[in-house]
Amino acid sequence: MTARPANAHQARLLRLLRDGGPNSRAELGDQVDLSRSKLAVEIDRLLETGLVVADGLAASRGGRRSHNVRLAPQLRFLGIDIGATSVDVAVTNPELEVLGHLTEPMDVREGPVAVFDQALAMVAKLRDSGVAEGFDGAGIGVPGPVRFPEGVPVAPPIMPGWDGFPVREALSQELGCPVMVDNDVNLMAMGEMQAGVARPVRDFFCVKIGTGIGCGVVVGGEVHRGTTGSAGDIGHIQVVPDGRQCACGNRGCLEAYFGGAALARDAKSAAEEGRSRELAAQLESAGRLTAADVAAAAAAGDGASLDLIREGGARVGQVIAGLVSFFNPGLVVIGGGVTGLGHTLLASIRTQVYRQSLPLATGNLPIVLGELGQAAGVTGAARLISDHLFSPA
Repeated sequence: MTARPANAHQARLLRLLRDGGPNSRAELGDQVDLSRSKLAVEIDRLLETGLVVADGLAASRGGRRSHNVRLAPQLRFLGIDIGATSVDVAVTNPELEVLGHLTEPMDVREGPVAVFDQALAMVAKLRDSGVAEGFDGAGIGVPGPVRFPEGVPVAPPIMPGWDGFPVREALSQELGCPVMVDNDVNLMAMGEMQAGVARPVRDFFCVKIGTGIGCGVVVGGEVHRGTTGSAGDIGHIQVVPDGRQCACGNRGCLEAYFGGAALARDAKSAAEEGRSRELAAQLESAGRLTAADVAAAAAAGDGASLDLIREGGARVGQVIAGLVSFFNPGLVVIGGGVTGLGHTLLASIRTQVYRQSLPLATGNLPIVLGELGQAAGVTGAARLISDHLFSPA
């Protein structure tokens, strides 16, 4: 994809076609502030670029039938969502529908070279499957703060060896297309806004509970990243003064008490101290415990596991309650790997938020699980790069 929209009107039309699918010139005219003649000029220019193609005649609205247009169907976007313990790779069409999706376990602590070797091997598998010959752009998510204009991770607490690594530049050279990089939870928020539970909402939080905890902040339909890219880093808000040591170097952070890593540690303690037969049996069998093991034990009625989930949810709810009172969002979405803990976790978070925040802020506030699961991040990554490419050059 070499062409870019020449102005804001063309960019608006491209995004309308991305989000709404093929549409008639007449219906597009209803959604943009352009005269009929100006609209015709801009659409004709987009047709000349090859970004948009004709798509037959629209249904009659009482007069002469209008012509449909759509984004060029051959456009392909790549999404790569790197988590702490897994990597997802997907290819989408121009409307950001996922055409192929792979996920594999991975350890982000192995460093950027090893992680991107694995991700690029997954990209090659998708290419070989026939869903794409090449890519018009790629979005990349990483589990840490990102200096957004440069596409560079900045002092990520759980990513040794990644600080300052030129992700955007390196991947652009490897893939041969434009690349944009963002924090993984921002991409999850964008994915849920594009195709998930947050589609009708303009102001919301998306809280990702994985190995760590982060929050995507969406204001007026746009991700708020902050001055240095660290907005929403709620895992390092203090919940216990002078509490447990956190990986960031401070004490009492939310991540020191909940998230995949903290939950696995506390589950191991419960097993070793004889508070859970279920967890003790799993620990003896596998030699380790994960959040998924806690979820399975809780589903089987294990009291210690249920207590761990409820206590963790209360900690998360404590932080979200403060954010809700400050920001007054229209929705809170809970996602990430630890959401396998399900409605026990969600109920605990809701209870704490509704108890601590003022009724004016929570009276009509849904707190829900995300709809897209692992597809949220890669869908958000595809939206990230399409937003860039569907902006004036």
